[in-house]
Amino acid sequence: MTVSAFMAFVAMPALLSVPFEPTGRFLVWLTRQWGKLLLFFGPIKVVVKGTENLPQGPVVYAINHQSALDVPLLFAHFPADFRIIHKRSLFWTPVIGQYLYFGRHIGIDRKNAFRAKQSLVKAAARIRAGTSVATFPEGTRSRDGSVQPFKRGTFVLAQDAGVPVVPVSLVGVKALVPEGLVSMRAGTVFMNIHPAIPSVGRAPEELAEEVRGVIARDCAASAV
Repeated sequence: MTVSAFMAFVAMPALLSVPFEPTGRFLVWLTRQWGKLLLFFGPIKVVVKGTENLPQGPVVYAINHQSALDVPLLFAHFPADFRIIHKRSLFWTPVIGQYLYFGRHIGIDRKNAFRAKQSLVKAAARIRAGTSVATFPEGTRSRDGSVQPFKRGTFVLAQDAGVPVVPVSLVGVKALVPEGLVSMRAGTVFMNIHPAIPSVGRAPEELAEEVRGVIARDCAASAV
């Protein structure tokens, strides 16, 4: 139902706008409205903290991944412009793939090491040119809501682009969607934006562990 609603409310109208607005900004705006509408029917209240930590210029946002609600949450309430890093194969999904392409979201080829490297080089160039990106370094949703180990790709990308990483904690999401969006219930979630962490001159694994530690500690403290 959610995918169908997304296609009806966002993807199809967005694709019709492409000839008139090729930058993808209208598509992102439309996605924000879809996210707000989805949360309204929860109803889910989102409290955003740490907006003073948003730096000037492009960055890589590293976010913990708890549920299918994470992406709508980000589009609805994150107070900065960004594009999503996603697996490149989604470009081949009818309608949604075209939406991602024309919305100028960034696909990464994960199946082939050489093409993956090429994808990261192109993504780094986009970031250097001024596009901030949102990533989920765990690579998949957490089954129990805990913060899983972070993969190094996000941090290699930040280093290649020469930009800092901004940790973002999503807290309380899993409790409101324990079995996916069909189980969504009313409540409050927190989106906590932490100070930027420089990426240059760091081992990717060390950087990944530091960023994960910031998010994990915040999630643990908020759960008490």
